Amino acid sequence: MIAGVDIGGTKIALGLIDDNGAVVTRTEIPVQMERGPANARDRILQILHKQVLETGAGLTGIGIACTGPVDPITGELGDVNTLPGWQGWNPVRELADAFGVTAALENDADAAALGEARWGAGQGKRSLISITVGTGIGAGIILNGDVYRGANHAHPEIGHHIVEPDGPLCTCGASGCWESLASGPALEQWYAEQNPDDDRRTGKEICMLARAGHASAQRAVERLAKYLGLGLSNVVSILMPEVIALSGSVMQSADLLLDRIHAIVRGKCRLVPVENCEIAVSSLGANAGLIGAAQVWHNRFDR
Repeated sequence: MIAGVDIGGTKIALGLIDDNGAVVTRTEIPVQMERGPANARDRILQILHKQVLETGAGLTGIGIACTGPVDPITGELGDVNTLPGWQGWNPVRELADAFGVTAALENDADAAALGEARWGAGQGKRSLISITVGTGIGAGIILNGDVYRGANHAHPEIGHHIVEPDGPLCTCGASGCWESLASGPALEQWYAEQNPDDDRRTGKEICMLARAGHASAQRAVERLAKYLGLGLSNVVSILMPEVIALSGSVMQSADLLLDRIHAIVRGKCRLVPVENCEIAVSSLGANAGLIGAAQVWHNRFDR
């Protein structure tokens, strides 16, 4: 059994995953960023120990996925903008020492891509891009079964390519990034600006309103779909993968988005065989990040 730890911007998912990629146990806890990484470590250890005890499973290893820049070789977190003050924390070393097993770390988007390539939409494919659309936008690229890494093992930040140069300020400091226009917070911010007298709505609530025929919510969702489609058009034109698998909290409302996304991609990608690139929702669903975290371990130690 492999323990999966998926550290996101707002929550941490933890669970045990068997050798068939099935999630045996799953627990979610808030990140509580302001309390620091030591507090997160203690809560992670407590829950994993409980899961191992309750299932009676033998733990073979630990796979960790984490948002933002990480060093997959040393196991340290970089300067993650949603986790200020956590830079330099090494969850690989601390969790491995606590359980006496090997552990491995990848950026969460790379982890999701590994899981999707092994157990999801990328099975049997040579190239896959897994794109997570939630608090931010992250992407993992799989080429010939391996994670694509940039210079010095850098993780490509597709979510921060510029879509609108004069667009909103992004958390990275640039303006008009794809993430600043097509993420969950981008949807919520635009809706709030258009409806100052309404209560602050979550992305899920906005999508529910759109399904119910609320005109302003429908415009917000249409805008979101437009920018998702534009960003994906750039990805398809530049990389032309066999599969793009979409996951994350925003894609829980894929029924409102996919038709518009497909139409935009078909209209914009004129010089590549766009019909050969499948764009679909992750087949791993809400467990994509957790299964991907476990696959990080398999990819590092069990190949």
